Amino acid sequence: MGVRGDVRDGRERARAWAAGHPRAVDAGIALLVQAAVTMPFVVPRPPGSEPATWPAYGLMTLTVLPLVWRRRAPLGVLLAVLAASALYRLAVEGPGQPLPYTGLVAVHTIAALAPAWQRLVTAGLLVVAVPVSVWLNTRSARELTFSLFVFAAAYVFGRLTDARQRAQRVEAERAAARERARIAREMHDVLSHAVSLMVVQAEAGPVAVRTAPERAEAAFEAISATGRDAMDQLRRMLGVLREGDGTATPRGPQPDIAAIPALVERVRAGGLDVDYTTEGGVRALPAATGASVYRIVQEALTNVVRHAGARTAGVRLAHADGVLRITVTDDGRGARPGSGGHGLVGMRERAAAHGGTAETGPGPDGKGFEVRVLLPVPGTATSAGAGAEAGA
Repeated sequence: MGVRGDVRDGRERARAWAAGHPRAVDAGIALLVQAAVTMPFVVPRPPGSEPATWPAYGLMTLTVLPLVWRRRAPLGVLLAVLAASALYRLAVEGPGQPLPYTGLVAVHTIAALAPAWQRLVTAGLLVVAVPVSVWLNTRSARELTFSLFVFAAAYVFGRLTDARQRAQRVEAERAAARERARIAREMHDVLSHAVSLMVVQAEAGPVAVRTAPERAEAAFEAISATGRDAMDQLRRMLGVLREGDGTATPRGPQPDIAAIPALVERVRAGGLDVDYTTEGGVRALPAATGASVYRIVQEALTNVVRHAGARTAGVRLAHADGVLRITVTDDGRGARPGSGGHGLVGMRERAAAHGGTAETGPGPDGKGFEVRVLLPVPGTATSAGAGAEAGA
């Protein structure tokens, strides 16, 4: 696996380098073709064959030189190649080539990069040029068939290259859209949670200043701690967007299931009585799953703080049979008609990304509101205290 990974990484780096240096790639292709057309001039030839002269070699080189500009003017390059090849055939007597290398490269480039009208012009040129070239050379049906076949193959491979590049661009755009959606969802969760807690604390602050100064001091400390935590998470998140420009902020791991007790404490500091329990032990989860669990609980508690008007809430994580059940309940006013914004949609998307489900509805006995999430998780992790209760 390590060797395969290294090979795959090498290919990806080579593709990235080629995409960033197209002129160098074209020059390299031209040099390879030049090496191929040079072979008939340097290998021993049967007696009576065409002489390998410097003028003939110079004209052969002239057929290769246009390939350096093959991306910028593919049809023009093909015309230049055809003209130089005709000049070589008519003006000098030099060694022939086993394959029309320059023409094949030009046709492949047109099929891969050129618009439809240039491809049609190319087809017309080949219908005329290939038979004329065969007539000037051997005048055999075998050569005509072979020449038509190799040019058709070059064209087909060019179209396949274009299709693959289009598919790669579409996939890259989809991946970028998914990443933008993920970052937007993360920012929504972080900002919504932090602002909601800060607003609740700020609204309670003036009353606490008059009646219980020590509670006011605690509220201001909670506002400060919530703001610092939100800034740290946003800094890590935005560091992803700045990678590659040399100014990326070092990123720590995203908060996961181990950070839920601290999350619960921050919500408690805002005045909501939150009970957090675990069943089946606290199990180690994959990083992506743990981060999703944290965000789901965070969003559920944020909705309680913002919309429920609740006095108490409960968070329960239950591990059993390879499934993690997340339940967040409150004793508030319940769901309002037409409620269910980006937060609930984000919870469902997070659950679905891990093969799970997320449901919402009335709480026990029809009171309050309840969020129920099921996530498949590995069942081999070690537990750390079944039935443990955090921060009771």
